[in-house]
Amino acid sequence: MAFSQDLRRVRAIIWKDLTTERRSKAGFNAVAFLGILILLLFGFALGPDAEALRNAAAGALWLAILFAGVLAFNRAYQLELDGGALEPLLLYPAPRWTIFAGKFAANLLFVLLVEVVIVPVAIVLFQVQSLAGWAPAAGVMVLGSIGFVALGTFYASMASRSRAREVLLPLLLFPMLVPVLLASAEASSALLAGNPMRDAGAWIKLLVAFDVIFVVASFLAFDHVIEV
Repeated sequence: MAFSQDLRRVRAIIWKDLTTERRSKAGFNAVAFLGILILLLFGFALGPDAEALRNAAAGALWLAILFAGVLAFNRAYQLELDGGALEPLLLYPAPRWTIFAGKFAANLLFVLLVEVVIVPVAIVLFQVQSLAGWAPAAGVMVLGSIGFVALGTFYASMASRSRAREVLLPLLLFPMLVPVLLASAEASSALLAGNPMRDAGAWIKLLVAFDVIFVVASFLAFDHVIEV
C-alpha cells in the first residue's frame, strides 16, 4: 500500500514536469536548438573532409547532448524554487527518493526526446553512411543517457539553492561525466562504423557499470543533498 502511494507520487511529479514543459515548449525548443547549433559549429570547425566528419560524428553528438542537457537540468528544480513549492514538497510525509525518481524520469524522457531531434541532424551533417549498427547504437544512447541524467539530476539538486547554479552545475557535473562521455562516444563510433559488437563490448560494460553505481548512489545520497 505504501509503495503504491510512493509510485503515485513519482507519477505525479513526472506528469507535472512534462505537462509544464509541454505547455511552455520554450525549454525544449531552446535545448534542441542549442544541440543542433553545437553540431553545426563542430561541422564548420572540421571542414568539408567527409572522413574527418564521420570519425568525429559520435564524439560531437555526445558533446552536443551533454552541453544541451545542462540547460534542462538547470530547470529541473527552478519552478519549485521560484514558486516556493520545494519546501512543502520536502515536508510532505513520504520518502524523498520519490522526488528524485520523478525528476530523474522526467529529465530522462526530456533528454531522449531531444536526442530524437538532434541525432538525425548529426547523421546528415556528419555524413554517417553505415547505419548497420543503428539498433545497438540506440541502446548505447539510452545507456549513456541514463548515467548522464542520473548525475545531472543529482547535481542539479545540489546546486539548485545557489545563486550561481548556472555556473556551479557544469563545474560539478562535467568532471564526473568523463567516463560516460568516453564510453558512449567510443561505443557509438564502433557500432556506427560497422565494427563487430565485440569491439564495443568493453565500453558498453563500462556504461552499464557506471549506470548501476551512480543511479544507486544518487538515490541514496539525494535525501542528504536536498537538505543543504
